[in-house]
Amino acid sequence: MGNLWQFASMLLSRLFGFLLLNLTASAETPRPNILWLIAEDFGPHLGCYGTKEVTTPVLDAMAAKGMRFTRYYTTAPVCSASRSAFNTGMYQTTIGAHNHRSHRDDGYTLPKDVKLISERMKDAGYFTANVRQLPAELGFKGAGKTDWNFSSPAKPFDSDQWNDLKAHQPFYAQLNFQETHRTFHAPSHADPAKVEIPPYYPDHDITRKDWAAYLDAATELDKKISKVLDLLKRDGLLENTVICFVGDNGQAHVRGKQFCYEEGLNVPFIMQWPASLAAPKGFTAGAVSDRLLMSIDLTATSLNLAGVPKPSGMQGQVFLGSAAEPARQYVFGARDRCDETVFRLRTVRDARYRYIRNFTPNQPFLQANEYKEKQYPVWNLIKELAAQDKLTPVQAVLAAPTMPEEELYDMQTDPYQIKNLVGSPNPESLEALERLRGVLAQWIEETSDQGRVPEAEDVVKNEGRTKPEPEKSQGKKRKKN
Repeated sequence: MGNLWQFASMLLSRLFGFLLLNLTASAETPRPNILWLIAEDFGPHLGCYGTKEVTTPVLDAMAAKGMRFTRYYTTAPVCSASRSAFNTGMYQTTIGAHNHRSHRDDGYTLPKDVKLISERMKDAGYFTANVRQLPAELGFKGAGKTDWNFSSPAKPFDSDQWNDLKAHQPFYAQLNFQETHRTFHAPSHADPAKVEIPPYYPDHDITRKDWAAYLDAATELDKKISKVLDLLKRDGLLENTVICFVGDNGQAHVRGKQFCYEEGLNVPFIMQWPASLAAPKGFTAGAVSDRLLMSIDLTATSLNLAGVPKPSGMQGQVFLGSAAEPARQYVFGARDRCDETVFRLRTVRDARYRYIRNFTPNQPFLQANEYKEKQYPVWNLIKELAAQDKLTPVQAVLAAPTMPEEELYDMQTDPYQIKNLVGSPNPESLEALERLRGVLAQWIEETSDQGRVPEAEDVVKNEGRTKPEPEKSQGKKRKKN
């Protein structure tokens, strides 16, 4: 009788435990789907950021009901280095992925304990996708871009099919858009005579037409985002999906992409939170935030929103929810070799100042670069006008035979960064220079900046003369940039 009673008690205990587990699970907040919408080579040139002659009602509406961030920075001003960083949550300079399109055929792998965000999401029970195939009626495909400077797992994502998402929730997905990558091919909308061009460019028909074409690409991008949002709604996913719209690096213009000025690193970031889920601490619908953020912070935060604690050693910081870390005081960026062109630039900015350290100052800004010479009409225009002595002093800086070893700009009074304060006797400028110089030097040491060791000369030489290899993730020959 005693044994029977013990057996009955055990069954009741297990039944109670099973019921309690299920009741607890049902009471937990559902884990959201997470979708990254990634635009290539795109600065914050949307209507909601104040840009004129661009038509972006869909993204503007996302910003109005979501949250818009004005100081969101990539860690590198070029795609492969930047993507290597925000797909791991680590600075590309720390993990040896800093030289553009490097390690494509040498078997280089990520350091121990560094993983792709898609791998970490898989481990947490998420379905992962880098979407290329969209329903045929949309009339376009996702770029499917990965472009990492290391050997990735054989299958870094579970799928490239949009139609797999609905049946596999929760999911983490990326959808890449190439519209704002050169060569631009969108229908004409912007009036070249009305676009606002930076003062360091010659005010010329070539400049205005090129800038207008870039804004037209942004208008076309907005139309495609609209179709994706319609898909989410059609498939019943809109109400449980966190949507993050970002750029992979800064604008595809001279002094933007591949350089460490604001224009090369500052990109748009809009987050839309699903109405069916409670918003995390720090998210305010309709708000605009000027908090300093880095793209690797989105990595850490996305994992945290999925219920994954920030991995040990990850350099990205969580900025939403109960695990949010203190706001950054500084953000950092780095540029190394791009194609055949060797520079080593490092930068740090705080809420007011940007400091740039140039470790290759004897090189001209317009150093030979096959990609730029073919794709950037203003690049060639500057050289032509410089030869004719037709540039203003501000514009002529870009055509100088060398570059400053150090640059410091007051972003409040000089948003285009045309007045270098290095050498200024102003006490505030002197204090900012000394402070940021020290902060950057400390960051280089603490993050084990691999750029301190130059690439072998034969690697650089070969990069300049060989044809680019196929980009496996896209199934086509990759562009030089």
